[in-house]
Amino acid sequence: MKAFLMYRDSDFDLQRKLPSHEQELIQDLELNTLFNAMAFGDKFLLEVVRKAVLSGFENDPDTIVYRQDILKDCLKNSSVVREIYDIAVDSIEKERKNYLGIFSKYPGSILYRSIDVMQMFVGMLKKLKNIADRHADQFESQGFTAFFAMLKNELGEEYYACVQNHLSELKFRDGVLISAELDRGNKGIHYTLRKHRFEKESWLKRLFAKKPPVYAFSINERDESGARALSELKDMGINNVANALAQSADHILSFFTLLRTELAFYVGCLNLHGQLAQLGEPMSFPLAMAPVERRHSFKELYDACLALTMGKKIVGNDMHADDKDLAVITGANQGGKTVFLRSIGLSQLMMQCGMFVPAESFSSNICNGLFTHYKREEDAAMKSGKLDEELSRMSDIADKITSNSMVLFNESFAATNEREGSEIARQIICALVEKRIKVFYVTHLYEFAHDIYDKKTGNAIFLRAERQTDGGRTFKIIEGEPLQTSYGEDLYYEIFETDHAIH
Repeated sequence: MKAFLMYRDSDFDLQRKLPSHEQELIQDLELNTLFNAMAFGDKFLLEVVRKAVLSGFENDPDTIVYRQDILKDCLKNSSVVREIYDIAVDSIEKERKNYLGIFSKYPGSILYRSIDVMQMFVGMLKKLKNIADRHADQFESQGFTAFFAMLKNELGEEYYACVQNHLSELKFRDGVLISAELDRGNKGIHYTLRKHRFEKESWLKRLFAKKPPVYAFSINERDESGARALSELKDMGINNVANALAQSADHILSFFTLLRTELAFYVGCLNLHGQLAQLGEPMSFPLAMAPVERRHSFKELYDACLALTMGKKIVGNDMHADDKDLAVITGANQGGKTVFLRSIGLSQLMMQCGMFVPAESFSSNICNGLFTHYKREEDAAMKSGKLDEELSRMSDIADKITSNSMVLFNESFAATNEREGSEIARQIICALVEKRIKVFYVTHLYEFAHDIYDKKTGNAIFLRAERQTDGGRTFKIIEGEPLQTSYGEDLYYEIFETDHAIH
């Protein structure tokens, strides 16, 4: 049995390797805020959502739509989905409580432990089957439709009757019938478990039936060595059966483990959706296009991590950047540029792992990778200069990046003078755009920004943090030509609370 709730025809691998730059993404996009909101304090949920979100660049548009449809079903039937998840969790926990028997080297102990586990699993499977019978018609996605159909087809009454019959037989209430052959030195070989011939006969018929001649012996109740020898003979006879039943229990445990893992992603999405909905924030399912296309348009996009941190609705932004390879963002200090850049990266990650995005509408081409190059604090150990550190990180990105990826730059290469920083930025950006890499660049390097604007380098869009005439920030990012000032004097007068008029 397979759940197939993350991919159409394969399982979600929780042991997969994440991108080598995962820590940079987590730090620059403040992903821990997102992960913690999805996990709700559950360590297992935290691990699953982290792996699912950061591995999203492996997904194609078909996989994204497949997960989106399943998530839509989850949002419509959240209580049912959580009930299925709880059954999977409960099954795994109960199996663990009965786990000590597996350490035994004795087939008898393994067999009896496996019987107990299988009895428990059968009860849990019946619960899943009952949910399928009651609620299957409420789900529309291909993933859940196939999942419920599998439960109905494989968990019929005949299956339960067959399993219960086998488990009842394996308790050996009438003793264990074993055959064996004698080898050299009268050593027993080929121990084989046999069925009792009178299995289907009534007790009355068995009582008066003619008994075949047998050779029997009894062991004194104080004969520990004899009892031990007899137990060893029994273990040799039931060894294969014990192993087979243990493997069957492991197979069902694997099903519940995968079901829990794959549903954990959607439970995390439900947790996040509930918190953002409580804040009154919009959410939508994005349109994911092929990586070779250049699509990037949205309405009322916001930084979900900032909204969660502040606990209130925040300002959203609109952008229409289809057929664009480069976005240069300039404007007033503390005008929302970094928050806007973070919302770009966050929404791309959420889209590519199959989630909703924090926007009224959103469409974008998928990317083969996402990289961030944000300014860092000065190296306290003074092992290198700030510019050297920035160039070193850029070199690492260049070694890993491929065409149709995305890079987010935030105040990069500003650790040197205006002219040198602008020239470094220009050469790097032109090389990236030439290789079909989508770039978003927040900068105060006016010479760089205006050079790109004047020469119309690449298919670029120019955005600016809006500033009102009185110096107030709207935190809106609008289209506009790069300005030579970032209005640092606004911050000066605000910090020092002077009465100087702001021009």
